[in-house]
Amino acid sequence: MATPQSTRPDELTVEVVELIGEVVGRYHADYEEAAAGHTLTGAQAKLLSLLALDPLPMRKLAQKLKCEPSNVTGIVDRLESRGLVERHPDPADRRVKMAVATEAGLRVVRALREDLRFARAPLAGLSDEERRSLRDLLRRMLDA
Repeated sequence: MATPQSTRPDELTVEVVELIGEVVGRYHADYEEAAAGHTLTGAQAKLLSLLALDPLPMRKLAQKLKCEPSNVTGIVDRLESRGLVERHPDPADRRVKMAVATEAGLRVVRALREDLRFARAPLAGLSDEERRSLRDLLRRMLDA
């Protein structure tokens, strides 16, 4: 008896996976372009976007960005030199440095989100119900 992992995906599944790949590729290209418009690399923009949600310790940033802590230090250094990020000691453990987005950094993140054009028009062409359905299906995929 074949296990689910050893069975070949059906044509519909293959097509859906290919479409997801195309969406991801277009999103990344648009994100890189939006970041460049603010004189940021994609990694700098991603880190700044993470910090817009919550201040994070440097090690946690490295985990989220899937890179070495030394790379995060360099990214934070460059953002800090532009006044977009600050380092603060963690109140729970003063040995740990937290990266925090400044007000200027938060403004850049808002502008970045507004600059992302890739999905705006296609999503606007969907009804509210269709957008909710798409959102719910994507959440289910991510929770699986």
